[in-house]
Amino acid sequence: MIKNVIFDFGGVLLNLDFKRSFAAFEALGFADFEDRFSQYVAAPIFQDLEKGLIAAPAFYEGLRSLLQQPVPDVQLEQAWNAMLLDYRKPSLDFLIPLANRYNLFLLSNTNRIHYEHFSKTLKEQTAYPSLESFFKKAYYSHEINRRKPDADTYAFVLEDAGIEAGETLFIDDSITNLPTAQGLGIQTHLLLPEERIEFLEQLQ
Repeated sequence: MIKNVIFDFGGVLLNLDFKRSFAAFEALGFADFEDRFSQYVAAPIFQDLEKGLIAAPAFYEGLRSLLQQPVPDVQLEQAWNAMLLDYRKPSLDFLIPLANRYNLFLLSNTNRIHYEHFSKTLKEQTAYPSLESFFKKAYYSHEINRRKPDADTYAFVLEDAGIEAGETLFIDDSITNLPTAQGLGIQTHLLLPEERIEFLEQLQ
């Protein structure tokens, strides 16, 4: 029996287009950006940012070193945020009645730069005050210093939330994030591009 649902964020509640950032960084001279960061790959500098081990200034300086060009912070920020699109408003709306039946949690690989951007756009695009308001607790990788798909990330969430793996469903749009969660006994669902959480049989 499912008592708890853990949601991924990007590609589940927020539309993403990594190609927009790939194109933006290519325009800045970063031709191999896609090989360093994508939905399935993260080079050390991106992992460090998502684990909260470095802040924005060090991240931008690291990107400039890779680019070997003096690109201003604002242009790097715009290129980095370009992948973040619009919210799936019906999916957000669905979380409200869903919270009456399940304990809801959020687990996202993200970073402070993206967090500030998508928190601002939530208020601009919807009437909701904060993403955290939908969940018992939101776990952001840059705040918990852990990221998916590391097993200790899922173990941390289970222990901190006080929930049982076998009673928990984890929904993510990246197949690489599921095996380690499954290894801990968590039930999983790979959200396909055409799927939306409000229509999933498991949540009806």
